[in-house]
Amino acid sequence: MENQNQQPYQPNYAQGQRPPKPDNHLVWAILSTIFCCLPLGIVSIVYSSKVDGQYNAGDYAGAQDSANKAKKFAMWAAISCVIIVVLCLLLEVVAGVFGTLGAAY
Repeated sequence: MENQNQQPYQPNYAQGQRPPKPDNHLVWAILSTIFCCLPLGIVSIVYSSKVDGQYNAGDYAGAQDSANKAKKFAMWAAISCVIIVVLCLLLEVVAGVFGTLGAAY
């Protein structure tokens, strides 16, 4: 049985030696919040704001995980925006086609 309080494996770094800080994707998170999908963008901002604190606390794996999640949620916000725009345009085209057909009869 595994110990529930066990910390995730992190390699031992020599004194003063740290891995490079992962990109927190904060700009992408903010832009996806403003221009795309508000709920997913907010989640992305929350994760991106955790990256620096975790990195400075020595939780390198946690910082990388938060950076990956921030990127994932920002990407899904942008993708959902594209899908919604395409669906709206498709709805306009369909409504236009059926609107002109209905008016002819």
